[in-house]
Amino acid sequence: MLRCAYLLTLTLTLLALVADHVVAADPKKKITFDDHVLPILREKCLRCHNADKARGGLDLSTYAKTMEGGSSGAVVKPGDADGSRLYLLTAHKEEPKMPPNSPMIAPAAVDTLRDWIALGALENAGSKPVPIKPKADVTLKSVTRGRPQGPPPMPETPLRSEPIVAATRPNAVIALAVSPWAPLVAIGGQKQVTLYHTETGQLLGVLPFPWGTPTVLKFSRNGSLLLAGGGRGGQSGKVVVWSVKNGEPIIEVGNELDAVLAADISADQTMIALGGPGKIVRFYSTRDGSLIREVKKHTDWVTTIEFSPDGVLVATGDRNGGLFVWEAYTGREFYTLRGHTTFITDLSWRDDSNVLASSSEDSSIRLWEMENGSNFKTWTAHGGGTQSVKFAHDGRLVSTGRDRVTKLWDGNGTQQKAFEAFADIGLRVGITHDTQRVLAGDWTGQVRVWNVADAKSAFVLSTNPPTLAERVAQATQEVTAKQAAFDQASAAFTTAKANADKAQAQLAAVQKSISDLTAALKSANDSVPQAKAALDKASADLAAAQMRVQARQIRQTVLVEAANKLKASAEQAKTNPDLAAFATQAQQLADQATAELAAAQKQVSELDAQVKTAQANYAAAQKKVPDTDAALKAAMAQLPVKQKQVADLTAALNTAKANLDAATTQLNAAKAALDKLKATPPTAAK
Repeated sequence: MLRCAYLLTLTLTLLALVADHVVAADPKKKITFDDHVLPILREKCLRCHNADKARGGLDLSTYAKTMEGGSSGAVVKPGDADGSRLYLLTAHKEEPKMPPNSPMIAPAAVDTLRDWIALGALENAGSKPVPIKPKADVTLKSVTRGRPQGPPPMPETPLRSEPIVAATRPNAVIALAVSPWAPLVAIGGQKQVTLYHTETGQLLGVLPFPWGTPTVLKFSRNGSLLLAGGGRGGQSGKVVVWSVKNGEPIIEVGNELDAVLAADISADQTMIALGGPGKIVRFYSTRDGSLIREVKKHTDWVTTIEFSPDGVLVATGDRNGGLFVWEAYTGREFYTLRGHTTFITDLSWRDDSNVLASSSEDSSIRLWEMENGSNFKTWTAHGGGTQSVKFAHDGRLVSTGRDRVTKLWDGNGTQQKAFEAFADIGLRVGITHDTQRVLAGDWTGQVRVWNVADAKSAFVLSTNPPTLAERVAQATQEVTAKQAAFDQASAAFTTAKANADKAQAQLAAVQKSISDLTAALKSANDSVPQAKAALDKASADLAAAQMRVQARQIRQTVLVEAANKLKASAEQAKTNPDLAAFATQAQQLADQATAELAAAQKQVSELDAQVKTAQANYAAAQKKVPDTDAALKAAMAQLPVKQKQVADLTAALNTAKANLDAATTQLNAAKAALDKLKATPPTAAK
C-alpha cells in the first residue's frame, strides 16, 4: 500500500529515492544501543566483557562503558563503523575475531552493529547524533576555473572489491555522477557506491554507504572528492564525502530524520548543502561539520541542489516546481526562477556559472541566465517527464527521461544525438570529462555507456556488481575463452606461415629459373654463331682434306703403276742393277704414296665426323634458342601468379599475426586481471 501511495503521489524517480528505504520495522524507530545493540552484546559478548569480568579492560554491559572502550582504547567511533573495533572484530575483518574460537555472529546482527555505529551510535530513542568532526580539512584557498593542474584524481590505493550487498537484482539508478576531469563514474547501489573506469568499464572499487541507499552523488568541482547523500526513508539521512584517491571517508554531515534527496559540495569545498522531504536546505561546514544555516523557502520536498562552478551561487529545486538561486556564502535569495509547473528533477550549471539548466517532470529543459534571472531557452526534451540534465564542458547538454531515450543537445536545445532507448524510464545521466562518452541509468538498474561519435554502445555497467568470487569465476572463464582463442589464432598463424613460406620458396624458385633461363638464352644465342663458325671450319677442313686425298690417290695410283712396271722390267733384266735400283726406288715411292693416301683418307674420315658433330651442334644450338625462349616466357608468365600468391598469403599471414598478437594481448590481459582479482583482498580499503 505504501508503494502504491508513492506511485499515486510521486514521480517514479521519487519512488526510487524513497521506496527502497522502507524497512519491515517501524521506519521512524532509530537504531539505538538500548533497543538493538545491547541484546546482541548480552547474548554474544557479556560473558567475557561485563562489570565483573572485563576482559581486555572492556565492559560492554552499559552504553557508557561501551563508549569508554578498553585497555587498547575506544572500540566505537560514532559515524565510522569501519574505524570501530567493535564492528571490525565481530565482523571478522580484523584479529582477534570475536567471539573467540567461534563462527561469526549472524550477519543481521553484524549489520545492526555497523548501522548503529554509522548512524551515530545513539544510546536510546531520545538521543541525538553528535556531529562528527571531519578527518581532514578539504577547504580550498581559491577556486580553480577549468581543469586543475596535475593528473586527474583517480583511485590510487586498492579500494574494497567486495560489494557490501550482493542483491538478487540491481536497484534503479537514482544516483550517478561522472568525474569532471577523470575517466571515472560513481553509481549508487544498495548501501554502497561502485566506481567504474569510463574507458574500460573496469570495476575500480566499492565504497560502503551503511546509512541506506545513496540518492545523490556529486564529485567536487576539481574531482578530488566524491559526495554521497541518502539514508532510509522516514528514518534517517546522511551525507558522506570520500577522497577519490584512497576511498577514505573524510566528512560526514547531516543527522536528518528522513533520507537526503539532494546535496552538493561548494567549489571551494568549504560547505555542503543538503535537502530532502523536510523542505529545508541545510548548509554545513566542511571544517568541523557544524550547521551554518538553514533555508526554509521551499514548500515541498527539496529534490535537487547544485553549487555554481565559481562557488558564488547555489541553486535548489523542489517537488512542486519551486526553483531558487541563493548567494552561497550569505544564504540570501538571489533569484526566484518561475516557469516549471511541477517537480524539478535535476540542475546543472554551465562551466562559466552564467547559465543554469533545469529539468522537470513537465517534460522541459529550461536555461536560465544569471544576469537578470531570465529563462532564455525552453524546449520539450522528453515526453512524460525529463528526469536528468547535465552540462558538458563544451556547453552541450545531455538528458534522459520517461521516454527512455538519452539525448545530446547543443547549447541552444537542438538535438544532436539520440541514443538507444532503455527498456524502462531513464533516471540519471552524465557525460565524460572529454565529452567522448555519455552515460545514463534507468529504472531497471542498467547503466549504459555510449560513444558520442557514433552513438553506439561501448559497454553496460550495473549498480549490483558481482562478488569477488563471482568475478574470479568470470575471469577464469574469460581466461579459458581467451586461451582457446589464442590456441586457434596460434594454429592459424602456424598454417598461414607454412603457406606463406611455401609460396615464397616457389616464388624464389621461379625467380631463379627466370634468372637461369635468361642467362641460358643469352648463352644459346651466343652459341649459334660459334657453332656455325665451327661447322664452317670443319667443312672447309674436310673439303681441303678431300682434295688432298684426291691428289694423293692419283699420285699413289701413278706411282704404284710405275713401280709395278719397273718391277716387271727389273725382273726381266735381272742383270741390270740400275733397273733393279729404279724398281726399288719406285716401290718405295709407291709405298710412301700409299701410306700418305691412307693418312689423308683417315683425316677425311675424322674431319667428316667433325663436320657431322659440328652440324649436330649447330642444329642443337639453333633449337636451344626457341626452346629456352619458350621456357623463359613460361617462367615469366608464372612470376605474377607466384607474386600474387605470395602477396595474398603474406597478407593472410599478417592478418593471422595481428590476430595472434591481439589474442596474446587479450590472453595476457585476462590472466593479469585474474591474477589481480585472486590477489585482491575483499576489503582492500575500509
